[in-house]
Amino acid sequence: MSFLGALAFLKQVPNVNITILGDRSLFEDYQAELNIDPAAASRLQIKHIPLLDSNIFGQLNLNNAPYVLSLLDDAIDSCLNRTYDAMITAPLQKSVMNESGIKFTGHTEYLAEKMQVKRVVMMLSGKDCTATKLQEDFRVALVTTHLPLREVPDAITYDAVLETIQIVHQTLKDQFGISHPRLKVTGLNPHAGEGGHLGMEEIDIIQPAIKYAKELAIDVTGPYPADTLFDLSRLSEVDAFIAMYHDQGLAPFKLACFGQGVNVTLGLPIIRTSVDHGTALMLAGKRKAEISSMVSAIELAFELAQHGTSNS
Repeated sequence: MSFLGALAFLKQVPNVNITILGDRSLFEDYQAELNIDPAAASRLQIKHIPLLDSNIFGQLNLNNAPYVLSLLDDAIDSCLNRTYDAMITAPLQKSVMNESGIKFTGHTEYLAEKMQVKRVVMMLSGKDCTATKLQEDFRVALVTTHLPLREVPDAITYDAVLETIQIVHQTLKDQFGISHPRLKVTGLNPHAGEGGHLGMEEIDIIQPAIKYAKELAIDVTGPYPADTLFDLSRLSEVDAFIAMYHDQGLAPFKLACFGQGVNVTLGLPIIRTSVDHGTALMLAGKRKAEISSMVSAIELAFELAQHGTSNS
């Protein structure tokens, strides 16, 4: 998927180079694709990082779990030293990481820990989604990410909400080129707490965080009931939604943009994008996987890198 997605992007955009990190043997079946467009193929490089053990497409191998992290570490180091302008990650199988003895919650959390960033924000971004023929950008950021539902309320703190609002606001300005970002925030509980009758998080935590963000000259409103906030007909009125937890925000997003959305990590010292889906092991090595989200992830990383260059 990463190989074909990169090649598809390079055919459309000149003067860009892409390096894929991985064992060369994983890409042998795709070498014939390089003959289709030699000009694009010359700008696609493979940095050979050997597997630790054998590989069979579609089958998990616990012995290769550390190898996956070695790819991430190499990409992180290369982005930090500016060898690469951005990192685009393919999906990985979290279960094999944890079953191998490596505690792993997700890319987002791992990148934050490796780069010693206190808080990062996971945001999904979609444009021209064919499912609903959206013309505007649809962006949903999350206060919490990969947590069991029973742990979410404890993770919704004043600082978490405020810092998420600040990070989204600043990144939309600095990387997306939006001079005056407009943000809308969900509540945690049904009906945004129904005035305290269905929970106090809105009154005690979310509203005060929004109030202070407003005092910082951030254009943010809420909290709104999540079941009515995501009005696709009014996307032109908001630059990003902020949801309290994973499925609250990503269920409506993926209904509209699944397969074309991009996962962006905000708050890092580097640009990182990824696909909006999982590994689909049953499709591995069969050339049947949909590459549109990977192409979108590369396109957005390129746009963000270009914007950063123009501002430097």
